Amino acid sequence: MFAVCSNTILAESTVIPKLLDSPEFVRLSAPNDVLDFLQEHIKLPEEPFANKMAQRAFLRRSKHDIIELLATQGYFSPTVTFDQQTVNQSEIPVIGIDPGPLAHIQSVEIEFQGSIAGDKTEQDAIKKWRKAWPLKVGRPFQSAEWEEAKAVLLSQITYQKYAAASIVKSEAVVDKEDAQVALHVVIDSGPVFYFGELEITGLERYDPEMIENYRPFRKGDPYSKELMHRFQIALQNIPHFGNVSVSIDPDVSKHDASPVYVTVTETKSQRVAVGGGYSSNNGARAEVNYSNHNFLDRAWNFSTLLRLEQKRQTFFTGVNTLPNENNVYYALGASLQRTDIEDLVTVRQRVDAARIYQTYNTQWQYSLNWQREEKRPDGALNQTVEALAFDWRYRYHLVDDPVNIRRGNVSELRIGGGLESVFSDQDFLRLYGRQQNWWPVGKRDVFYLRGEAGYTLAPSRFGIPQEYLFRAGGIQSVRGYDFLSIGVSEGNAVVGGRVLATGTAEYTHWFMRNWGAAAFVDAGSAADTIEDMDLFLGYGAGVRWRSPAGPLALDLARGHKTGTFRVHFSMVVNF
Repeated sequence: MFAVCSNTILAESTVIPKLLDSPEFVRLSAPNDVLDFLQEHIKLPEEPFANKMAQRAFLRRSKHDIIELLATQGYFSPTVTFDQQTVNQSEIPVIGIDPGPLAHIQSVEIEFQGSIAGDKTEQDAIKKWRKAWPLKVGRPFQSAEWEEAKAVLLSQITYQKYAAASIVKSEAVVDKEDAQVALHVVIDSGPVFYFGELEITGLERYDPEMIENYRPFRKGDPYSKELMHRFQIALQNIPHFGNVSVSIDPDVSKHDASPVYVTVTETKSQRVAVGGGYSSNNGARAEVNYSNHNFLDRAWNFSTLLRLEQKRQTFFTGVNTLPNENNVYYALGASLQRTDIEDLVTVRQRVDAARIYQTYNTQWQYSLNWQREEKRPDGALNQTVEALAFDWRYRYHLVDDPVNIRRGNVSELRIGGGLESVFSDQDFLRLYGRQQNWWPVGKRDVFYLRGEAGYTLAPSRFGIPQEYLFRAGGIQSVRGYDFLSIGVSEGNAVVGGRVLATGTAEYTHWFMRNWGAAAFVDAGSAADTIEDMDLFLGYGAGVRWRSPAGPLALDLARGHKTGTFRVHFSMVVNF
């Protein structure tokens, strides 16, 4: 005997936790593997029945609900009986449930229609989807898994090119006698969709070209849900807009050039923000920031920042243009900064200009900066350094979630230097590289590795700004030691050297959705020469909390060389 189940059976029910000391007016009797499920979904009466008629009506309704609920779990031949049982000198009805045999999947047939069926380039993808289908022959059947598997398959097909794909046939044919289910799915991909023109609404102050330059696709490119998502994220990340919506017209008749609808809500062009915080690297922080997102009526970003930290005070002002059609924008800035770290006081004035090429996961930056730095080490001679430096920076990142990374990698390379013959006190060339990798472990855990190395080619460290030298210690370096406490001794101060190497291995276990614990080992050193490098080892454990802005970390680390414990607290900035 066969029956056709084309949709999940949903029983209207309320989850009522069963209290051990609450009175019973109806009792369920069933094997343990289905009893908990039924108790979760069947609402038992909380007060006596008004009369026998009400009791019989409840039992008939419960029988119907139980049969439907068991079908969702793969039990298609249940037997439901009624009996009476004496409890505390009262007769209460007992609903007896024999679920019968659990149905297993007998066969699976997945068919494709539409453009995808005749496209030879899609055959490998079709084989991959069929292989990844989770409901294998011999597996127990459950309606929820059946519906989820179809939804996942359809989302995979609509992710690239086939925006109007749909399920045109869905059957779960049940053989009750043999407790088997034959699955049959037919998906019509429809035609291949191509991006058309942008249709933008909501702009008042800004030119549509501004939005055009942010889109990662062009007219005529095949449709991609990933590119649509990148487009929306890019627009949401700029301060000009509050709300952003990006969608495509799924009308099959327009598949050759489907319009892309962009709806935006503009924010106020000027704002003043006041904030504060704390980091174990630089201590307490307070800041005020003025920004104008329509500077000179060109939608440029102008900002002025005053940040006061216990160990560092910064004033910055600058302006950024918007990316052009080639993903290039320009930045101009000036800053004044004072630091007092490890008995080294520095006062730096800096002016810089940069050309930046940026895509979704790649950044190339060329910059030219002039800076004047006053270096005042405690117990040693003061020095004033000037440099005109050219910098090149490359960064590539590919991560699953920029805020809470479980899988991915970040690579960064920097080269910068100056010439004594061109407004610098000394010839120098700074080389720096960093690599970070994340691997998921199980369903929640993450293993993280970080490594960095740097070398400054120069006759000596004197005459070089601290920015182009190296110190280590603290968060994102070697925990268990104070911030930038590893370097070269100059009097009572620690200053930057010409060599750096540090690394981290960290394992994080998320025992709840937003709470986790981490164990880590950091190692590294900074010195003036490779021969002078001495390994500093730090290790410990900490707590992680996923905030909306990213994980917060509270770590307790022991410096192996000193034997002292230090607490490190910060927002986990991965890149």
